[in-house]
Amino acid sequence: MLIRRAFLRWLVAAVVVLPIWLAVGWAIFGGGGWGTLGLIITVPIAFIALGIVALLVWARPTVRAERAVSWTDVGVVGAWHASIIGIGFYGQGSTFFGVAAILLAIAAFWVAIWQLVSDGARRVQATMSEFERIAAQQAGSPVRPDAQGEMPARRPPFDDGDGEVIIVREVRD
Repeated sequence: MLIRRAFLRWLVAAVVVLPIWLAVGWAIFGGGGWGTLGLIITVPIAFIALGIVALLVWARPTVRAERAVSWTDVGVVGAWHASIIGIGFYGQGSTFFGVAAILLAIAAFWVAIWQLVSDGARRVQATMSEFERIAAQQAGSPVRPDAQGEMPARRPPFDDGDGEVIIVREVRD
């Protein structure tokens, strides 16, 4: 649980830290002029993608309740973050890390969506089960006497007790 809670905090920090790492790694390990253009395009895209995935993870009710991400998040998003860190070294393997980062970004996005939808479905199912349980309990509950000790007459749910029936007829030309 401690690792999953720490990863939730890292998830928020990574939205800012990892794009900055790409720029700092570029300054330390160097690169060419075309790489600078790529960096200008990559850093905002990384910031937006990291932010979207972090928001999708935080949107899950179980994450907010437990204050911890799932192990699936730790694995997929952690691998994505590791590949972004690998890109920041701008060495011989940066192309591999770049391709891995793109594929893992897509995977992290869809895993976050899948977990959000399935978590929502579980919560809706639990709510409906509780609603059905309460409705069944009320339908089967005995009728209680009123203040005078008399049992009230059961009426259909649509009857207001005044004895009048109003019929509305609509005619169209």
